[in-house]
Amino acid sequence: MSQIQSDPSTHNNLRPAFMTPQKLLPVEKCTLGCPILDCCMGGGIPCNSITEIVAESGSGKTQLCLQLSLRAQLPPFLGGLSASSLYLYTEFPFPTRRLHQLSSALQCQYPQIFVSNYDPCDGIFLQSVNTADQLLDIMPQVESFLENSKTLLPVRVIVIDSMAALFRAEFENTASDLIRRSSLFFKISGKLKEFAKRFNLVVLVTNQVMDVVDSGEGVNEVRIGNLSGMYSSGRRVCPALGLSWANCVNSRLFLSKDEYESGLVGGGESGFLSRETRRRLHVVFAPHLPDLSCEFVIRREGVVGVNR
Repeated sequence: MSQIQSDPSTHNNLRPAFMTPQKLLPVEKCTLGCPILDCCMGGGIPCNSITEIVAESGSGKTQLCLQLSLRAQLPPFLGGLSASSLYLYTEFPFPTRRLHQLSSALQCQYPQIFVSNYDPCDGIFLQSVNTADQLLDIMPQVESFLENSKTLLPVRVIVIDSMAALFRAEFENTASDLIRRSSLFFKISGKLKEFAKRFNLVVLVTNQVMDVVDSGEGVNEVRIGNLSGMYSSGRRVCPALGLSWANCVNSRLFLSKDEYESGLVGGGESGFLSRETRRRLHVVFAPHLPDLSCEFVIRREGVVGVNR
């Protein structure tokens, strides 16, 4: 048996191509439409991965999805992707009126980008989805749309709002249903990750929360990330869909909201305490972000971060 002689001149070519953390970081990101929110997200929502927003109803999940879908149409020097969006919605009715409000605000902010004969709403393509099986079944159509789209701007954003709604009532807490549910998680997320990598997409999905009924570290709290606990509206909550789904997303954001007394309105016996809502965005886990959070408010013109 002959022995391969070592040639020092070939050592450099034989070294494995180890990756550095910097090389693994997503390069391209899409703005959320606010410098404070973008700063918390390290520049925006990353391409080539799945980002999840977890929150209770009324926290701003859908508003951020709409805002991202519109802002994606901005050119890169303004933080956008010069891209259209595919918006898959699972909860009805779709907030058409709010979308037009945000679109009008965007046009007013960038009149030089959006000329009078172009409506940014035309860059968002809507598709209703009723079940998890239907979502999986339309994946070939989504792929064909991404490949052959004749849209003015290429489609580089997919939004699914919300993933939890597809699994909320269809599955029971039986072994067979849990296995089928997990299988659907991995098949759906696998296709989304394939699309994200192949077409360099932003994939943004929303998820709901459920109350934590015990104080122990149960199965639902294994993947809590940077937060020791999630609290919203004075309750301890955890993401819906459990650990299997948590392993399907690359980054998880949590939106919390809490009411507080902001002061006395009016004087004398007729006065009353005014209550306001305080909202925060928290990074739960993300491969490219530290433990960050920021406060935000929801205004007519959109979701805006605030400095306190």
